Amino acid sequence: MNHRVKRVTELIKRELATILERNFQFPGSLVTIHDVDITPDFKQCFIYTGVIGKETSPEKIIKKLNDSRSNIQRDLFKRVILKYSPSLLFKTDSSIERGVHVLNLIENLPPIVYDEPLDEAVNIASENENCDDENTERRSRKQQ
Repeated sequence: MNHRVKRVTELIKRELATILERNFQFPGSLVTIHDVDITPDFKQCFIYTGVIGKETSPEKIIKKLNDSRSNIQRDLFKRVILKYSPSLLFKTDSSIERGVHVLNLIENLPPIVYDEPLDEAVNIASENENCDDENTERRSRKQQ
Protein backbone atom coordinates (compact mmCIF):
# COMPACT_ATOMS: atom_id res chain seq x y z
CA MET A 1 0.00 0.00 0.00
CA ASN A 2 1.52 3.30 -1.00
CA HIS A 3 1.79 6.35 1.19
CA ARG A 4 -1.19 8.20 -0.31
CA VAL A 5 -3.56 5.28 0.21
CA LYS A 6 -2.47 4.99 3.86
CA ARG A 7 -3.04 8.70 4.45
CA VAL A 8 -6.50 8.59 2.84
CA THR A 9 -7.57 5.52 4.83
CA GLU A 10 -6.49 7.12 8.11
CA LEU A 11 -8.30 10.34 7.21
CA ILE A 12 -11.49 8.46 6.30
CA LYS A 13 -11.26 6.43 9.50
CA ARG A 14 -10.90 9.54 11.66
CA GLU A 15 -13.70 11.48 9.94
CA LEU A 16 -16.08 8.50 9.92
CA ALA A 17 -15.62 8.08 13.66
CA THR A 18 -16.62 11.71 14.15
CA ILE A 19 -19.66 11.39 11.86
CA LEU A 20 -20.89 8.20 13.54
CA GLU A 21 -20.44 9.73 16.98
CA ARG A 22 -22.42 12.87 16.11
CA ASN A 23 -25.16 11.54 13.85
CA PHE A 24 -25.92 8.02 15.09
CA GLN A 25 -27.02 6.54 18.37
CA PHE A 26 -26.80 2.87 19.18
CA PRO A 27 -28.44 2.36 22.59
CA GLY A 28 -26.61 -0.16 24.72
CA SER A 29 -23.84 -0.67 22.18
CA LEU A 30 -20.54 0.94 21.32
CA VAL A 31 -19.59 0.99 17.64
CA THR A 32 -15.91 1.35 16.78
CA ILE A 33 -14.11 1.54 13.47
CA HIS A 34 -11.28 -0.98 13.45
CA ASP A 35 -9.98 -0.63 9.93
CA VAL A 36 -10.62 1.05 6.61
CA ASP A 37 -9.60 -0.69 3.40
CA ILE A 38 -9.79 1.24 0.16
CA THR A 39 -9.17 -0.08 -3.33
CA PRO A 40 -6.19 1.41 -5.18
CA ASP A 41 -8.49 3.11 -7.70
CA PHE A 42 -10.44 4.78 -4.82
CA LYS A 43 -13.77 3.42 -6.10
CA GLN A 44 -14.73 1.26 -3.10
CA CYS A 45 -14.06 1.58 0.59
CA PHE A 46 -14.61 -1.22 3.11
CA ILE A 47 -15.11 -0.15 6.71
CA TYR A 48 -14.58 -2.86 9.34
CA THR A 49 -16.53 -2.03 12.46
CA GLY A 50 -16.70 -3.63 15.86
CA VAL A 51 -19.73 -3.66 18.12
CA ILE A 52 -19.33 -3.89 21.88
CA GLY A 53 -22.48 -4.57 23.86
CA LYS A 54 -25.21 -7.14 23.61
CA GLU A 55 -28.42 -5.10 23.53
CA THR A 56 -28.37 -4.66 19.75
CA SER A 57 -26.99 -7.36 17.49
CA PRO A 58 -24.02 -6.42 15.27
CA GLU A 59 -25.97 -7.46 12.17
CA LYS A 60 -28.70 -4.91 12.90
CA ILE A 61 -26.16 -2.15 13.44
CA ILE A 62 -24.29 -2.98 10.21
CA LYS A 63 -27.62 -3.07 8.35
CA LYS A 64 -28.51 0.36 9.79
CA LEU A 65 -25.13 1.75 8.70
CA ASN A 66 -25.35 0.24 5.20
CA ASP A 67 -28.94 1.51 4.80
CA SER A 68 -27.89 5.06 5.64
CA ARG A 69 -24.54 5.00 3.87
CA SER A 70 -25.64 7.59 1.30
CA ASN A 71 -26.03 10.14 4.11
CA ILE A 72 -22.76 9.02 5.66
CA GLN A 73 -20.97 9.31 2.30
CA ARG A 74 -22.38 12.79 1.74
CA ASP A 75 -21.23 13.97 5.18
CA LEU A 76 -17.87 12.26 4.81
CA PHE A 77 -17.00 13.67 1.43
CA LYS A 78 -17.93 17.18 2.48
CA ARG A 79 -15.02 16.83 4.90
CA VAL A 80 -12.68 14.68 2.77
CA ILE A 81 -12.21 16.13 -0.70
CA LEU A 82 -11.18 13.51 -3.27
CA LYS A 83 -11.36 13.35 -7.04
CA TYR A 84 -13.43 10.16 -6.79
CA SER A 85 -15.65 9.57 -3.79
CA PRO A 86 -15.49 5.85 -3.00
CA SER A 87 -18.59 3.84 -2.28
CA LEU A 88 -18.71 2.83 1.39
CA LEU A 89 -19.47 -0.69 2.54
CA PHE A 90 -19.66 -1.53 6.26
CA LYS A 91 -18.62 -4.98 7.52
CA THR A 92 -18.34 -6.54 10.96
CA ASP A 93 -14.98 -7.23 12.55
CA SER A 94 -15.07 -9.45 15.63
CA SER A 95 -11.32 -9.55 16.26
CA ILE A 96 -11.62 -7.68 19.57
CA GLU A 97 -14.23 -10.10 20.88
CA ARG A 98 -12.12 -13.09 19.81
CA GLY A 99 -9.11 -11.57 21.55
CA VAL A 100 -11.04 -11.00 24.78
CA HIS A 101 -12.30 -14.59 24.62
CA VAL A 102 -8.75 -15.96 24.23
CA LEU A 103 -7.50 -13.81 27.12
CA ASN A 104 -10.34 -15.10 29.33
CA LEU A 105 -9.43 -18.68 28.43
CA ILE A 106 -5.79 -18.05 29.31
CA GLU A 107 -6.70 -16.44 32.64
CA ASN A 108 -8.95 -19.38 33.57
CA LEU A 109 -6.31 -22.05 32.95
CA PRO A 110 -5.55 -24.19 36.00
CA PRO A 111 -2.23 -23.54 37.73
CA ILE A 112 0.81 -25.53 36.63
CA VAL A 113 1.48 -28.59 38.79
CA TYR A 114 5.06 -29.81 38.86
CA ASP A 115 5.77 -33.54 39.28
CA GLU A 116 8.77 -32.95 41.52
CA PRO A 117 9.53 -30.16 43.94
CA LEU A 118 11.21 -27.12 42.47
CA ASP A 119 14.36 -27.53 44.64
CA GLU A 120 15.00 -31.01 43.23
CA ALA A 121 14.54 -29.73 39.66
CA VAL A 122 17.14 -27.01 40.31
CA ASN A 123 19.60 -29.58 41.70
CA ILE A 124 19.13 -31.82 38.66
CA ALA A 125 19.67 -28.86 36.33
CA SER A 126 22.89 -27.87 38.13
CA GLU A 127 24.13 -31.49 37.94
CA ASN A 128 23.49 -31.48 34.20
CA GLU A 129 25.47 -28.26 33.85
CA ASN A 130 28.38 -29.81 35.75
CA CYS A 131 28.34 -32.81 33.41
CA ASP A 132 28.30 -30.51 30.40
CA ASP A 133 31.30 -28.58 31.79
CA GLU A 134 33.24 -31.84 32.30
CA ASN A 135 32.44 -32.99 28.75
CA THR A 136 33.69 -29.70 27.26
CA GLU A 137 36.91 -29.94 29.26
CA ARG A 138 37.50 -33.47 27.94
CA ARG A 139 36.90 -32.37 24.35
CA SER A 140 39.29 -29.44 24.67
CA ARG A 141 42.00 -31.75 26.09
CA LYS A 142 41.56 -34.21 23.20
CA GLN A 143 41.87 -31.43 20.64
CA GLN A 144 45.16 -30.21 22.15
